[in-house]
Amino acid sequence: MANAFLSFFLLIFSSNIIFENIHACNQRERSSLLFLALTLSSPQLNWTSADCCNWEGITCNQGGWITHLQLPSKGLKLKEGIFPSSSHGNLTHLTHLNLSHNSLYGSLDQTELFLSLNDLEILDLSYNLLFGVLPSSLPSSHIRMVDLSSNRLHGVVPSFFFQQALNLTSFNVSNNTFSGPFPSSICHPSSSSLRHLDFSFNNFTGSISSGLGKCSKLQIFRAGYNYLLGSLPEDMFNSTTLEEISLPLNSLYGAVSDRISNLTNLTTLDLSYNQLSGVLPVHLGKLSKLKHILLDFNYLEGSFPLSLMNCTNLVELRLGSNNLEGNISVLNFSRLGQLGKLDMQKNNFSGILPISLYSCKFLKAIRLSYNNLEVQIHPKILSLEYLSFLSLGWNKGLTNLTGVLKMLMGCKSLVVLSLASSFLGEEMPNGVEVADFNGFQNLRILDLSSCNLNGVIPSWLSKLKKLQVLVLNHNRITGSIPSWLGTFPRLQILMMHFNQLSGEFPKDLCTLPMLVSGETVAQVSRIYPELPIYYNPSADALPLQYNYVFYTRFIYASHNCLSGKIPIEIGQLQLLNQLDLSANNFSSNIPDQMSNLKYMEVLDVSMNHLSGKIPASFTGLNFLSSLNVSYNNLGGPIPSSTQLQSFNASAFEGNLKLCGAPLPNKCQTTEGADAPDMSTQDADTKEHQIPFMFLLHLGSLQDFGESVVPWCL
Repeated sequence: MANAFLSFFLLIFSSNIIFENIHACNQRERSSLLFLALTLSSPQLNWTSADCCNWEGITCNQGGWITHLQLPSKGLKLKEGIFPSSSHGNLTHLTHLNLSHNSLYGSLDQTELFLSLNDLEILDLSYNLLFGVLPSSLPSSHIRMVDLSSNRLHGVVPSFFFQQALNLTSFNVSNNTFSGPFPSSICHPSSSSLRHLDFSFNNFTGSISSGLGKCSKLQIFRAGYNYLLGSLPEDMFNSTTLEEISLPLNSLYGAVSDRISNLTNLTTLDLSYNQLSGVLPVHLGKLSKLKHILLDFNYLEGSFPLSLMNCTNLVELRLGSNNLEGNISVLNFSRLGQLGKLDMQKNNFSGILPISLYSCKFLKAIRLSYNNLEVQIHPKILSLEYLSFLSLGWNKGLTNLTGVLKMLMGCKSLVVLSLASSFLGEEMPNGVEVADFNGFQNLRILDLSSCNLNGVIPSWLSKLKKLQVLVLNHNRITGSIPSWLGTFPRLQILMMHFNQLSGEFPKDLCTLPMLVSGETVAQVSRIYPELPIYYNPSADALPLQYNYVFYTRFIYASHNCLSGKIPIEIGQLQLLNQLDLSANNFSSNIPDQMSNLKYMEVLDVSMNHLSGKIPASFTGLNFLSSLNVSYNNLGGPIPSSTQLQSFNASAFEGNLKLCGAPLPNKCQTTEGADAPDMSTQDADTKEHQIPFMFLLHLGSLQDFGESVVPWCL
């Protein structure tokens, strides 16, 4: 079958059927448009009047020639199988072609597509399903704007196009899969009109070629989310018209040149997620128009440039995850009246929070966690009526959890609150201490982890009906898991690992609406926090970034003292992605109903007292990427499937009666088939099995310090 996209264009530009000249519209062009209408699926275009110059999306010049074909966001698709052959194109006077935000599918590899479009000035095919490489016949003589973003195009972007397109002002190929070296010779003495370049979200490699300084009117330069190397080209700082430099998530290295202070029109500087080093330019504050500074996740060092306090238009300042240092007590934020987001996490800043920070009345987000700050929350924080994101954990000095919670209740807009590794060893406030508790009604994420808090899971949490993420791990919380947790309408992440919780896993927890029903998930609006959320799945892994409240769903309850059976009702949690019940005292069989967890990616029930067989139905867990059933009392053959046999043998070790691949001990095929061949195991191992829970907690004492003690021996 002929290529759909090619046929679509051929129908536009060609037809030999002759109609009588009707009003102002050229008959050949009208004929082409009628054939176009026949090839499109619903919704049908409103092309019924006699004069095609009055049709939807069509504009003609005074001579009746079609100059504009603009049908964005019409839901256009091509019918299959209706692809008549045709000859040369007819819309030779077309200057504007905009078919963006549709569902057009096909290849751009055919060079004849644009052969007749010599007058084309605006080409916008963005947000479609186009694939293939850029055709060499892409019109360049009159072209002013090219937008092919958000398609599936690949290959290289030829440099010769920029050399020929002398009138080009905007070029956008972002969000495709272009690769190869970054185009060279983009700017030359004749490219005085170029204002907007966007190469972001592709697979470009190599360094950014010098020469950008020759684009005397360049305002926007974006090439983030690629694989670019090298330092920032020095001549970039000659482009004094630049308003935005956005190059995040590459591998750029070296220092940020002091010459950046030449770019006095710069409003956005985004160099985050690179490998930049050295100190920040002392005169960065000369860029008085700066609104957004994103330099997080680099290797920058030295002190905070005091001149930044002269950037009175700053809206967003992100310097997190660097090696910056200095006493932030000396910083005067009172001049930054527009500041909305401040992120300086994971640095080496010291001192106390300056009171002047509370004069930034528009602050929506403050993240100063993982520093060496002496943190005490001042009552003036209540003046920040827009504050929705507050993260101050992993510092020093934060005490009086009850008082802090009562104070922060007054921050009615709070969506994210993280106070991890604070209030060390204090009591978790329960109903008595916060009897009048009525705050946090907009709270979606609450993190009180790694505080060594004593007490039980407090009942006041049950009032937070919008809570989606509850993080209480690495404390000394005792008692049972309250059944009312299962009534939370939006809860999707529950982290309770490394505590002293006892009792059974409550059946009520198996009814969490966000983990049971896809309809519920669809009804809950997605919340985008003011700053990204980072989560480390393991110590040796890079942090995962979430720009909205997590789409993943998991329950972590490992390293507690939970006992009894794993309830069969757990099979109701069909949307659960990760479940960790390891290092508890669960007994009996692994419920077969766990195989209902079709979206399960990580399942860990290791280091319990589980017995019986691994359910054969586990072979149907097709999304499972990590399984651990080690150190239980399981027996019989490991169910055969490509999925289960792909896991490391360590996922099954410590079950003396378990056999079959990937374990080395083979299953007997005669009588006693469930018993493994023990001939390969060491005799001492068979006779001197030490209870695994004892070993676990001996190890935990050293590995996790005083926050974990052998409560379940």
